[in-house]
Amino acid sequence: MGPFQIRTLQSSDAELLLKFEMENRQWFERHIDARSAAFYSFEGVTDHVASYLSGLDNGTWHPLVIEDSGGNIVGRANLKDIHTAERSAEVGYRIAESACGQGLATLAVRQLIQEARSRWNLTRLVANVYAGNIGSAKVLQRCGFLIEHVLHEQGAEDDYRFVLSLDGTS
Repeated sequence: MGPFQIRTLQSSDAELLLKFEMENRQWFERHIDARSAAFYSFEGVTDHVASYLSGLDNGTWHPLVIEDSGGNIVGRANLKDIHTAERSAEVGYRIAESACGQGLATLAVRQLIQEARSRWNLTRLVANVYAGNIGSAKVLQRCGFLIEHVLHEQGAEDDYRFVLSLDGTS
């Protein structure tokens, strides 16, 4: 694995983030829900970044980016829907197609686990994965997540809900 840096999203990331999202749009949409067309503009991404940073300020999001040695964004990872009273959050991440197979998703999830423990004092993380997204399921299992249950929706592909207890209980 080459030298990569994981850091908190910054407002100055909008241009590089748009490039990352545009270059990987089709790849991402094969594995996760598609974003609205309005997102794929400088204004759309700038608004998105501002929203995530507002969430960081009010304690409901922790957005991270993964950069390669050239300063290009090659991945994202988030704690979202942070609920401090319940001490829980949802994990989400996306890695550029060109950067897959280098352990970045595992690295990102481990960083989220660390942030969840040290910064947010959380005890439970959850992640939802489409059944066809075997790579994400393997990453989560490698990081200690267990399948809690399968979500069935009529006319839709099954989703898996993974859970990680950070306080030693299941």
